[in-house]
Amino acid sequence: MYPDNSLIPTEAIRLAALGSLAQAPKPYAALAMEIRNFTGRIAGPSLDLIGPPLELLKVEGLVEPTTSGEDAPMRVTEAGLAELRRLLTANLRGPMGEFNKLVIALKLRFLHLLDRDAQLAQAELLVEVCERELTRLTDLRAHYAPEGGWLVAWLDHDIGQIENRLAWFRELQTKL
Repeated sequence: MYPDNSLIPTEAIRLAALGSLAQAPKPYAALAMEIRNFTGRIAGPSLDLIGPPLELLKVEGLVEPTTSGEDAPMRVTEAGLAELRRLLTANLRGPMGEFNKLVIALKLRFLHLLDRDAQLAQAELLVEVCERELTRLTDLRAHYAPEGGWLVAWLDHDIGQIENRLAWFRELQTKL
């Protein structure tokens, strides 16, 4: 993790793998394909998201095969569940970029695996991230509004998206 307790790209891959296996055992090949498809659809293909081999999760005792054999489905261990909780409750870095979108998508995908208090804390974190982003862009807009041009219109568009995202996360809080 970074010093601010936010995930590095390899930890996002670990989160994706452990969360997926916490939902259901899967063979290694199916897990690797699922992670590649999910991360690629959220953040696009990126060499930054190619983490250490998933085999490392077995070496670290975070996952184990359900049966013997090469293609045996893997499942998450108790240590893996603890690591999953640690990764799910990590901080988010600002500003909102493609990697943060991936981490948010992973948090939302696996949020139900946390207890209610941890879910509420993560929803609050997501609200705070949006509020910080909104403050940052509003300040940027105010600074450059006198210049004219298309920057202000583009910032208005981004501000509108963040306001919608903020409303969505606040609604999520009420549903938890």
